Amino acid sequence: QVQLVESGGGLVQAGDSLRLSCTASGRTFSSYSMGWFRQAPGKEREFVAAISGGGGMTYYADSVKGRFTISRDNAKSTVYLQLNSLKPGDTAVYHCAATRSALRAVRGSSDFGSWGQGTQVTVSS
Repeated sequence: QVQLVESGGGLVQAGDSLRLSCTASGRTFSSYSMGWFRQAPGKEREFVAAISGGGGMTYYADSVKGRFTISRDNAKSTVYLQLNSLKPGDTAVYHCAATRSALRAVRGSSDFGSWGQGTQVTVSS
């Protein structure tokens, strides 16, 4: 298990940008595929984006493709989520998650064994 701590959330207006960070404990960060998920009030948790351990493979939900970018810095044990052109519908608690599985083998959130506490993103219209 790896410990994850997110930061960077906040209250912004529609069209603004934010960058979320998720820093992991331990010295084997590059062996983990990382994901970002979000959960809005009254809704189920949904996948946002994921990145392979080396950073060469990324996946995005259709709802954020072209607006959000996931990246990682393994030297800093940190994964980022750049959120651009934010919409009120992006309002949610954003969680990062880690899995030792290869990204191509991941099928859903249940494959991720470590989760951060989340950071709130609120987008006003």
